Amino acid sequence: MSRIVITLGEPAGIGPDLGVLLAEKHLNKNTIIIGDPDLLSNSAKKLKKVIKLNLLENIHSKTINGKGVINLLPVKLQVKNKPGKLNPKNSPYVINTIRTAANLCLKGDVSAMVTGPISKSVLNDGGYSISGHTEFLAEICKRKSVMMLMNAKMKIALHTTHVPLKKVTKYITKPLLRETIIIINNELKAKFKINKPKILITGLNPHAGEDGLLGKEDEKIIMPLVRELKNKNIKIDGPVPADTAFLKKNIKAYDIILTMYHDQGLPVIKFHDFKKTVNVTLGLPITRVSVDHGTALDLVGTGNIDISSFIEAIKVAKRIYNGYT
Repeated sequence: MSRIVITLGEPAGIGPDLGVLLAEKHLNKNTIIIGDPDLLSNSAKKLKKVIKLNLLENIHSKTINGKGVINLLPVKLQVKNKPGKLNPKNSPYVINTIRTAANLCLKGDVSAMVTGPISKSVLNDGGYSISGHTEFLAEICKRKSVMMLMNAKMKIALHTTHVPLKKVTKYITKPLLRETIIIINNELKAKFKINKPKILITGLNPHAGEDGLLGKEDEKIIMPLVRELKNKNIKIDGPVPADTAFLKKNIKAYDIILTMYHDQGLPVIKFHDFKKTVNVTLGLPITRVSVDHGTALDLVGTGNIDISSFIEAIKVAKRIYNGYT
């Protein structure tokens, strides 16, 4: 059976606690965490949980099953971690775990990577100019990536991700939108085994521009592109106003809804089922699935954290590499 590697993200956040709690019954010999042994040991002590660390020399080392067992590929912290206290000096550690996981995927040594929450601002303070996992993995893989959030009821993709609202319009071009839509169409076929994906695209402006009254992008850019792609046998409709895009009839009729920017689509899916929503990166030659929550510094060490999103992320990663059966 293929292996999955897990990164726990920001060491001062709830990532290490999530790893310890997952070890109780949601990890096995084919799920390997990449991280610092002391980080997990200290977290287990705080949570009063018993874990057994099986330290691996490399990704091909023998792994084991068992309650509380964590098969761990060690990566050392830069400086001692203080739970709940962000430290930019540990940014190289976070980057190293992500890069290690991605490279293992690219080499074919593992089948997928599942990522825990990071602090983008701390990484930038530590000297790494990245705006998120999605963009960083695109840089590593040298491919354009598309962020997709999904749960049991819906899939929502974003044309732009971590972009300031005032800069979104410069990304609303036919070439860039075409690339995003083609990636979505291809990835739903390849990773999710949807033979003829049905895509609904939202407008950029209120009421999809109101015939140009509230903005020209919908009428001049998005609408002609939709017609073009329809002629190329891509099943796509829109642009539709974002405020009515997520009606039940649309959720039922379409496999995915593509929105123009981050906060146009994500509040809807997070409101619907935050605990079991996961983030899947499309467009890359690797499979990456992530939790869809933050570092939750206020919950570190309390044990009062929900691991549902992490469990779901592991399940989705397994389903993708198993052919989504």
